[in-house]
Amino acid sequence: MEIAAARVASFHYTLTDDTGAVLDRSPDAQPLQYLHGAGNIVPGLENALAGRKAGDTLDVTVRPEEAYGLRNESMVQSVPREAFQGIDTIEPGMQFTAEGPGGAMMVTVVSADEAEVRIDGNHPLAGRTLHFAVEIAAVRDATPAEQASGSVDG
Repeated sequence: MEIAAARVASFHYTLTDDTGAVLDRSPDAQPLQYLHGAGNIVPGLENALAGRKAGDTLDVTVRPEEAYGLRNESMVQSVPREAFQGIDTIEPGMQFTAEGPGGAMMVTVVSADEAEVRIDGNHPLAGRTLHFAVEIAAVRDATPAEQASGSVDG
C-alpha cells in the first residue's frame, strides 16, 4: 500500500542540519505516525513521502520554504520583564506560550536582564535546510475518526 491522502504512514527518521549534526530522530521502537494530507508534518517531507511503501528508504532535503519557513526578524522583540509575572528565573533557551496577533504561539527566550526579556517567535528551525533520512515502517488506511479529526488516534 502506498502513502496517499487519508492513509496513516509510520516512519523512522533522523533529522540533520547542513553540518550533519543530528537535530532529532524517532525512537528505535516507535516510528512517527502521521495522517498523510492533513498537514501534520512539514510540507516538503510530506510531498517526498507520497507514493512510498513500507520498507522504502530515502533521503530528503527540505528547504526552509517547505519546512518551517524563513526567519522573520520582526518576530524577535523585547518585552518588559513584568510580562513574566510569577516566573523567578528566566534564561536563554526557555520557551513560553504567548498571545500573538494570530493567537497562541511559542516563543523562545534569547536573552534576559532585570528590565526586559528578548524573545523570538520564529520556530527554532526556521530558516534552516533540513535533511531527513527516512525508512517507511508501515502504511494503512486511516480510520473514519482519524480522517474526521485530521490526526492519528492514540
